[in-house]
Amino acid sequence: MKRATIGVRMHSGWGALVAVSNSAGTVEVIARRRVAVTTPGTPGANQPYHFAENLELPEAETFLGNCFAASKRLAFEAVRDVVGELHGRQYRVVGSAILLASGRPLPPLSKILASHALIHAAEGEFFREAFLKACEGLDLSVTGFRERNLEKCVQTTFGKAATRMWQQISTLGRSLGPPWTKDQKTAALAALVVLANKQKVIPANSRTEKGSTSEKKLRPFSSLGKP
Repeated sequence: MKRATIGVRMHSGWGALVAVSNSAGTVEVIARRRVAVTTPGTPGANQPYHFAENLELPEAETFLGNCFAASKRLAFEAVRDVVGELHGRQYRVVGSAILLASGRPLPPLSKILASHALIHAAEGEFFREAFLKACEGLDLSVTGFRERNLEKCVQTTFGKAATRMWQQISTLGRSLGPPWTKDQKTAALAALVVLANKQKVIPANSRTEKGSTSEKKLRPFSSLGKP
């Protein structure tokens, strides 16, 4: 079976998922999905912290916990379906990648809900964490990439071939058709870095911001609800 990896760039309530393989330096995009991770019709589900802002703290904690459980389940089902479909097409998914923001640590929930900027940051972390848990539930390793460092990671991983890799990703939209926006391009590039590192031995000191994977552990959602 061919090896493959998946990458995702999350938004509020949904994510752009791309699965890739790489055969002799030629990138294959083998799946694209718009993954919804909220239940239609649930009030506040797409912007849970905005909704929780108007609740008392205990009610906010309960609401966010329920929303997270639903989002984690939907993300798990979506990733499971993609992995199963690719397995049927003789691709084995060996890892996953997720695009991250700046990674600033978040304070307790009471302080998050008192700041509009932190509410936005927490929602991003919330949906990325749902994807992380989905992949862990399927025994897929997850590597996080800060978007601002992705170009450096591609360069470090692919060396002289990095320019050709960028060109392939940039022009794939012509043959694939829409959607092929920044969402899909960055998700694909992150997934390709993971795939390349799965195919070689990675030195113990390389899994850092300065190395090829820019790996970051997401803060567990459960810690966001501590008053």
